[in-house]
Amino acid sequence: MHTVILKQINHCLSSSLVDARLAYILNTFREKALVTTSFGTTSVLLLHIMNRVRKDFPVHFIDTGYLFPETYEYKDQLTRMFDLNIITHKPDPEVHQESKRNELWRLNPDLCCSYNKVEPMEAIKPNYEVWISGLIGYQNSYRTGLDILQKRKGIFRFYPLIDWSEAQVNDYMDYFGLPHHPLERMGFASVGCTHCTLKGAGREGRWVGTDKSECGLHL
Repeated sequence: MHTVILKQINHCLSSSLVDARLAYILNTFREKALVTTSFGTTSVLLLHIMNRVRKDFPVHFIDTGYLFPETYEYKDQLTRMFDLNIITHKPDPEVHQESKRNELWRLNPDLCCSYNKVEPMEAIKPNYEVWISGLIGYQNSYRTGLDILQKRKGIFRFYPLIDWSEAQVNDYMDYFGLPHHPLERMGFASVGCTHCTLKGAGREGRWVGTDKSECGLHL
């Protein structure tokens, strides 16, 4: 897909309702579309929209082995609520044990993320042409600069919610009565792995004390 055509599609999608954005991409790429979720604090938005647009479409989930019990509870709740078709992927057992044994989240958080999250995703991606995820721009400065659709590292990346504001997110969840992640009410605005997540607004509770702001999946 040429750069000019990509710009035209982004312009078109920017004026569309999010349901239409998602339907357009799913109809274009069909079985070559990869949908992922982390079951984080804003994951319910994309899952709810997917349930309207293409019910039963496979949704892939990376279980790092370090998630909060509340995240697994939330996963079960949303899976039942939307009758989700979840496909779970886990890191290689040997490298996961290495990360646990050496407490890599302390010594080298980038390598820990690579072992437990990035590498499992890299094993999936070659089977698809477009990767759909629920990133939202206001969450940090890196995400603010992302387009709705772009091509990076050999795959199109589609972020149907990237231009939503925090107010839109809150209004949507209130209007549809969507359940919040259990840890939100305890002060966790963003939730990842247990070792690298603290309470905080936005994503300020992630990888505290380091210059890291992303796990590496979306870079």
